[in-house]
Amino acid sequence: MPPTIVGLFTGLLLGLAWVIGGFDAFVGTAVLGVVGFVIGKVVAGQIDLTPYLGGAGRGPR
Repeated sequence: MPPTIVGLFTGLLLGLAWVIGGFDAFVGTAVLGVVGFVIGKVVAGQIDLTPYLGGAGRGPR
């Protein structure tokens, strides 16, 4: 799906959350959207979190 369509749907869903649930629901939806975006990037291999999570790559002890 093209990024413009994804952005359109994201904006529509955020607007709907704001109208139905108020500002708190808007902020919560936006935060969860960002978390989902980051998780998607990690799963796709576009972001590497091993330096931050202390995974492999540390030197000998």
